[in-house]
Order: sequence, then structure tokens, then C-alpha cells
Amino acid sequence: MTVLSREELRAALAGSPPLVEDLDPHVQLQPSGVDLRVERVQLLSSPGLLGAADTVREPAAREDVQMDKDGWWDLHRGGYVITYRERVNLPNDLIALVHPRSSLLRSGVTIHGAVWDPGYSGRGEGLLSVHNSRGYRLQRGARVAQLVFFRLSSPTDEPYRGRYHGENA
Repeated sequence: MTVLSREELRAALAGSPPLVEDLDPHVQLQPSGVDLRVERVQLLSSPGLLGAADTVREPAAREDVQMDKDGWWDLHRGGYVITYRERVNLPNDLIALVHPRSSLLRSGVTIHGAVWDPGYSGRGEGLLSVHNSRGYRLQRGARVAQLVFFRLSSPTDEPYRGRYHGENA
């Protein structure tokens, strides 16, 4: 696997469908990835469940965290599910991994993500963890994560078509 360069990303962003939609390439295109902005913040409001069988799983229920009139969330210590603003369309020869921007880490906040499989399309989600005992203020549209794309040695013949395909469309 190799990481896509800025030039490869620029070409993929011009494709049909674009690798990432709703993107400002002048601001969000980085040397080895694309910055993602936060669109929504939700608080977990119930337990989740994951059994051994694929049919035995249920994500935790959520409630929207309300913003102030200027689009800011005041987040206390704890975990939040965030939805990214950009829609990602992965072809069958790419996977992606999300990493927090260092600005978050320097304030005691991180983002946890999973593998984004070949064939996935949607507005992904992540787990934002506030470790800072003083909390954190976050504004809607802030760049919070970088999505890094890796090319597979060969395209998959079984792209992702799971439960989260097309999420938050």
C-alpha cells in the first residue's frame, strides 16, 4: 500500500464521482490527505451492543448537542459522535484512515476512527473524546481530522456494501 500524494488526491477530487465532495481544496487539501470538517456533534444516550453474530449489534442512541447562536459547541469531558461535513466516495482500490488534527491533541481532545473500506460512500462519523478536564469549545465547520488514503496492491472485487454505506447522505 502507498499513501496518495497531493497530486493523486487532486486528480481523484476531479473524478466522477469525486473522491471527496463538499470540499474546499485550497484549504482542505494537504500534502498527504484531506481535512474533514465537523458538521454535527451528538452525545451518547444509551448503551450500545455488539454480539458475536453480525446480526447482533446496535449502536448507542444519540442526542444532538445544541450549538450557540454562533455555531459553537461547549463540550465537557467525555465521548461524542461527530459527523463529518464532506461526503467520501472510495473506489475499489483505496482505503482511508482518519487521524485527529494536532490542534485537537494539543488541547487534550482526540478523534478515534475506523478503517474506511473500498467502495464506501457517505458522510462518515468518528468518536471525539474530550480528555481536558476544562472541556473544549468547537465550532461547526472547523477542520478536526485528516483523512489519509492508501492504494491497495489490487482493487477489491468485493467492495463495502455494509450497514453504513451511504450514511448521513
